[in-house]
Amino acid sequence: MNLIYPPKCGICGKICKESLCKKCEKKLESNTIWEIKENQNPYIFFEELISIFKYEGIIRDKIIDYKFNEKSYLYKTFTIFLLKNKKVFEKIQSYDTIIPVPISEKRKKTRGYNQSLLISREISKKTGIKLQEKNLIKIKNTIEQSKLDKEEREKNVQNVYQIKNEEILKNKKILLLDDIYTTGNTVNSCCKILKKAKPKKIGVIVIAKD
Repeated sequence: MNLIYPPKCGICGKICKESLCKKCEKKLESNTIWEIKENQNPYIFFEELISIFKYEGIIRDKIIDYKFNEKSYLYKTFTIFLLKNKKVFEKIQSYDTIIPVPISEKRKKTRGYNQSLLISREISKKTGIKLQEKNLIKIKNTIEQSKLDKEEREKNVQNVYQIKNEEILKNKKILLLDDIYTTGNTVNSCCKILKKAKPKKIGVIVIAKD
């Protein structure tokens, strides 16, 4: 398979053993923030937010490619950076389970994949943290958040998520994964539903923070 489809760097497209060449790795490091921020807002339903990049420049372009331009292979490139920092790696391993922000069945058929699920699977494989990909579901198709203003975004994600099995999340430390954190409405709406399962802790991890 490597002869037919040789592994390439997700950023520059050059053939390399990993999904990120050394030159591009150094280029991306200028966008890293490696931030772990505790929540102090009573209206937010998660305890901490882990962010890897600033949502700008080449990272912004690549996330847009990943979500909207059928470049699903970029999940491997993003995962390399999600696990690259020792502090973030250890923080991820402190959780019991990882859950990707779900997308609707309609959007999944159009896009072909859930971008958050691909990264969550890779993190699960690399760290051993348990993946739950079908417990949190999206029950309504909504407008893309990027097309809405702040007020519209908040309304757009209300009452659109559901847990299928609350019992298996009780007293667990849950890590919710999404691609971008802008207003936080999407992850907060998911975490509000996850709170119903009475978990021990909820954290959120994102590729990039706006």
